[in-house]
Amino acid sequence: MSAQSEPRRPRRRRGDAITAEPATSAGVVEAIHIAAAAGEQVRSVEAVRAVAGVGLEGDRYAYGRGHYQDAHVSRDLTLVEVEAIEARARDHGIELAPGETRRNITTRGIALNELVGRGFWVGAVFCQGTRLCEPCQYLADLTGKPLLRALVHRGGLRADILRGGLIRPGDRLRLADDD
Repeated sequence: MSAQSEPRRPRRRRGDAITAEPATSAGVVEAIHIAAAAGEQVRSVEAVRAVAGVGLEGDRYAYGRGHYQDAHVSRDLTLVEVEAIEARARDHGIELAPGETRRNITTRGIALNELVGRGFWVGAVFCQGTRLCEPCQYLADLTGKPLLRALVHRGGLRADILRGGLIRPGDRLRLADDD
């Protein structure tokens, strides 16, 4: 696919103009964060076991101890683009420390919004994107930062874990379509 025909997605606004960056079908795991219970501080881990249909070992949602208890919404795995975090700092002056979004996996180089309804790999773990992980008032309250508007449609992705395994920083994310 040539650079001219490559799909593009909105990146950020400067006034009323929208700039774009190429949509990519591959990225990398930058960081992994889990929390043992709702409201507890997230902690960075060097590796985590993903369990199909359950979530990440040691994470609040895998054990039913998360803030939200709606069984109709996937909470196996949440991901956020580091590019979205960097854009919030640049465009809105909102600095977020690693893990402060409370998403499990921080990625670089892949357009997560495009994974809704699609199968993808995180290293050896197979996932299905289920819906966007929009920011909520609970997250804004925990961080003490005005995140709702700044992260609308850039708050990350929710995914079901269909085949488990180990996830580590540096693991490649790729669309199942690319196999």
